[in-house]
Amino acid sequence: MYESYFKFRNKPFQLNPDPAFFFGSRGHRRAMAYLEYGMHQSEGFIVITGEIGAGKTTIVRSLLEHLDPEKVVAANLVSTQIDASEILRMVATAFGLPNRTLDKAGLLLALETFLVQTTAAGKRALLIVDEAQNLTPSAVEELRMLSNFQLEDHALLQSFLVGQPEFRDIMQSAEMQQLRQRVIASYHLGPLDSEETRSYIEHRLRHVGWTDDPIFEADAFNVIYGYTGGIPRRINTLCDRLLLGAFLAERHSIGEEDVREVIEELKLEFASPQRSAALPAGSSGAGEAGVATLAVDRLQVSDELLAHAASLSSNADIQRLEARLVGLEQSVAATLGVLNQLLHAVRRDPPAGGKEHE
Repeated sequence: MYESYFKFRNKPFQLNPDPAFFFGSRGHRRAMAYLEYGMHQSEGFIVITGEIGAGKTTIVRSLLEHLDPEKVVAANLVSTQIDASEILRMVATAFGLPNRTLDKAGLLLALETFLVQTTAAGKRALLIVDEAQNLTPSAVEELRMLSNFQLEDHALLQSFLVGQPEFRDIMQSAEMQQLRQRVIASYHLGPLDSEETRSYIEHRLRHVGWTDDPIFEADAFNVIYGYTGGIPRRINTLCDRLLLGAFLAERHSIGEEDVREVIEELKLEFASPQRSAALPAGSSGAGEAGVATLAVDRLQVSDELLAHAASLSSNADIQRLEARLVGLEQSVAATLGVLNQLLHAVRRDPPAGGKEHE
């Protein structure tokens, strides 16, 4: 939307992890070094943890992009509450092995055969498990057992476990003692500092062809860091909205006040519906009167809707209705945010020769 206005080749602050935007902060470089070290060791486990949105998945994807497929066969597995009965099948699927009719013994045999053949072909097998904090202890134990596969004195499988901070606590439990003995290195990826936050923003902007349009004023970076805490995903969310706001207002600079305004809008959008409805007129958080205030006493519910609600006879029906309501609330919140930006732009920059409407 704003890309053509600022002459960007692409969106600089998309939320999906993209290795093309990899930013080598001190923490990210060190995490990458640990993964590369693990690749050279060709055995055991490397554990990388970090906050949500810290850039763990981007690091993993950057590593995968630079691996030589003639030397490494990699499988990337994203875990979602996987237990022991499912983990082996998912690993086999990740490596492209047919497994629908196999029982556990068959899965283990298929995996061992594949790993032996891979090693015999002069390649290494790498398993990356993202969101490892979702693994059950029994599933982790199955992964540890896979690390027992060897050809003579050569380990057949190298594993990286990537997860949120709680995985560090899980690793300290008594059940994880045997796995801890197989971990050859671990690293916790922290947030960016203030200087890195500015460098990160400018790095992503330059990657899409930014030529100081819009200009980010120095004070703006301080406020961005204060709100996001140096977490890349939060930075992306905020900066994307800042660029949208500048585009809507036809501005070519972003200052401290612009950042604070968007922050208030984001806070309002993610506030509970009860809190948003309770705000008095003119206190939308961004100084815009009336846009985010709902006239609740004027809302009317049709007899048809009441009859439909009364006919809901199952929890599934109610859950579907609740899901739709949540989606509608999010859509309305996002729309209000854009309307607030448009209204603010009109009030701040009235047409030449005209007066601002009261």
